[in-house]
Amino acid sequence: MLLQTFACAAVTLVALLPSVAAGADWNQWRGPNRDSQLTESEWPDALNGRLNLLWEQEHAPSYSGPITQDGLVFTTETVDKTTERVTAYELKSGELVWQKEWPGAMAVPFFAASNGDWIRSTPAVSGNKILVLGMRDVLVCLDTKTGNENWRLDFPSKTGSPLPAFGAVCSPLIDGDVAYVQSGGALVKVSMKDGSVLWSSLKDNKGMMSSGSFSSPLMATLAGKRQLLVQTRQALCGVDLETGNVLWQEPIQSMRGMNILTPVVKGDRVFNSAHSGKAQLFEISRDDDDQWSVVEIWNQKSQGYMSSPVLIGDTIYLHQKNQRATALGTEDGDIRWTSSPFGKYWSMVTNGKKILALDNTGELLLVTPSSVALEIDDRMKVANNCWAHIAIQNDLVIIRDLNALKVYQWK
Repeated sequence: MLLQTFACAAVTLVALLPSVAAGADWNQWRGPNRDSQLTESEWPDALNGRLNLLWEQEHAPSYSGPITQDGLVFTTETVDKTTERVTAYELKSGELVWQKEWPGAMAVPFFAASNGDWIRSTPAVSGNKILVLGMRDVLVCLDTKTGNENWRLDFPSKTGSPLPAFGAVCSPLIDGDVAYVQSGGALVKVSMKDGSVLWSSLKDNKGMMSSGSFSSPLMATLAGKRQLLVQTRQALCGVDLETGNVLWQEPIQSMRGMNILTPVVKGDRVFNSAHSGKAQLFEISRDDDDQWSVVEIWNQKSQGYMSSPVLIGDTIYLHQKNQRATALGTEDGDIRWTSSPFGKYWSMVTNGKKILALDNTGELLLVTPSSVALEIDDRMKVANNCWAHIAIQNDLVIIRDLNALKVYQWK
């Protein structure tokens, strides 16, 4: 009976989610649809003996997740606390293709020093362009084949926004010929052609505890309208793509503005979990007069932190602030199970049948989704210190250890 339940959940998931081919490039934060879903990907049922190191390259520290396109993999690093560097490798061989660097480092406040002062934002790639947001809130556009610079946009200099106290964190989102970035002072729409600012929205220059962003935007179609779903440090918002107008906004409780995770969308509903608040599911709607409303469907005690959740069928899998994983029912918020503690951070990817969860300690878990308990099929040490998001490309598992880029291959 339990196996039938899992099978039904997988079928439901495929029907609800955009289909992502197994060979799709891992081209941005959390993958092709920015939701850590690879619904057409087949994975072995074990890690040990099936997952082998293909190649690795040493690097200076980075929290940026690796991304791929057209047989290349890109990674970032902060060198000697002075310089930011982007490197492109051949994905299958690890052969160096190009490197590009610029001055760009900064120190974070002393009370955040334990989380490092190196680059955090995950780049995004589309066509022949890669966008990299450095710690000092400078957006650089490079050619993917050569590393040559197309343009750069220094947000503090160009827009007068404050330098983010903790460094720029938001991972840029590319949508056709434009990109969206939560900079130090506002959400900004940028031309991919020349880096010009097309509009600014959700402006905030009030200081360390409110300005800047710890989360990253995503596209969502809510109440029939395609829009930008944005989490600021104080609120969850829907933003019009053409004008930057805020369609709807819902305050989110948190301590010191630590709203970090990327929300989960299911139909017209949005799930979020606050650092020092609660987990909430909202339904977004609009009436015939184009007036938007937000209704809380449920809330409960689970508190997220940095780990973004994944959705499988009617279950949300979340790694919490208390370091325990949990499974929540989407309809009522029911806590189906809670695990014993793990590390401080998980990056997760799912194919609808399994979950790959990379703990910040460098342990990779292969998990079977379950509404009964955390079911770990296998676990394997793949790195030492992993705060960058895991990436999947065909039969390759790409891991950015704090001081190395590693590519594993399924056998």
